[in-house]
Amino acid sequence: MAAKPGPSGPVAAAAPVAAPATPQIQLIPASLEGALDAAEEAVDLLLDSGRAPGDVLVITTGEQHPWAAHELSFGEASYWAQHDVGDDVFYADAAVASRAGSRPVVVVAVNGGPDTAAATALPLAHARAGALLIVCGDPQQINSVLGAGV
Repeated sequence: MAAKPGPSGPVAAAAPVAAPATPQIQLIPASLEGALDAAEEAVDLLLDSGRAPGDVLVITTGEQHPWAAHELSFGEASYWAQHDVGDDVFYADAAVASRAGSRPVVVVAVNGGPDTAAATALPLAHARAGALLIVCGDPQQINSVLGAGV
């Protein structure tokens, strides 16, 4: 079968390859002690607004979220199986967050931990967030890691 000749005139340039979307960043000022509560409130608002639970990853830099601690009590395999199913909010400590996959929304609770925890967790969270990154913690610390004006 012969190919039909294309229209005469200039050839259209190929569409440029779209760069990956940069997630929107929201900062929720909170103390170290209040960062986890602020993250919980953010998750509740996301779910109340219609966001699917499997769209949300929560990362903590200090003390683990109680859900993560509970799930880890059944063993690492069970804990990561919950992540792989992907149908519920998943909570991860910053130390293991690199193992977590991308999700449309990532919430970070900067709730303590070593000084390097936020410096490691925030860029990772930014890379994992598809549409929205919500960071709960001290604005000065967060801005110094993610860049001024966040």
